Amino acid sequence: MNRSTKDLLLTALAPVMWGTTYFVTTEFLPAERPLLTALLRALPAGLLLILLARKLPRGSWWWKSAVIGLLNIAVFFAFLFIATYRLPGGVAAVLGAVGPLVTAGMTMLVLHTRVPLRTWVLGIAGVAGVSMVVLTAQARLDLTGALAGVGGAVSMATAVVLTKKWGLPRSAGPAALAGWQLTAGGLLLAPLALLVEGGVPELTGTNVLGYLYLGVVNTALGYWLWFRGIGRLSVVPLSFLGLLSPLTAATVGWLLAGETFTVWQTLGFAVALGATLLAQLQHRPKRVEPVAPKVLAKV
Repeated sequence: MNRSTKDLLLTALAPVMWGTTYFVTTEFLPAERPLLTALLRALPAGLLLILLARKLPRGSWWWKSAVIGLLNIAVFFAFLFIATYRLPGGVAAVLGAVGPLVTAGMTMLVLHTRVPLRTWVLGIAGVAGVSMVVLTAQARLDLTGALAGVGGAVSMATAVVLTKKWGLPRSAGPAALAGWQLTAGGLLLAPLALLVEGGVPELTGTNVLGYLYLGVVNTALGYWLWFRGIGRLSVVPLSFLGLLSPLTAATVGWLLAGETFTVWQTLGFAVALGATLLAQLQHRPKRVEPVAPKVLAKV
């Protein structure tokens, strides 16, 4: 296995882990606490990664980490859990699947890089495939939840493109960068969560296990792998890996929640997975050295 393939597979583990978020949130966590859940997912994971990396930001990375933390953690996590609590999993997943299209648009605006037509076509195919997998006739649309889902996709796409533009810091690796932005995002979420939702409710053992999983596996490990991938993969195909999240969510629902999987859903699964794979093949992964933050991978 060459280095590019290894980087791709390790990065793909992150959205696979994130695909379990909906199941864990609805089955293990207290109801109607999206901001608290976002806070408890982000801040402990960020502090853990900083402790392991033993690195603090330097120079401009103080404000850059705050910006990334705001977009990729505080805003994205808050919108994610608002959408999760207010929408059926299928609708939330489809809104999240627009990520590759939003990332392509942000790539043009921020990186001033032309995005090929085939990338837009694959992005539309990805959304269509995810829709076939997760949408049902009973799916309801909540306006607040829908706006949160779209806002989360835009926020995360912007953070990914900005991270690619700025590169990884010279003095630290992906674990430190993930820790900085998770901590920044968690600190920004803390006063909002306490003001809007009050203090931490009495937690059951199931709640604690759910939060531990979200914090350690889903977030600390997941975001370390994701930021490692940002430093090594091209930004647009990287965004297509996000389609693995709703596909994983559907698979988890089938395996653990007793949900059915029809021929139509299987076809949609194949379409979305095919779009993800084709996006990787048409953009051969190129490794970007962390010591050259101004050098960008070709998108």
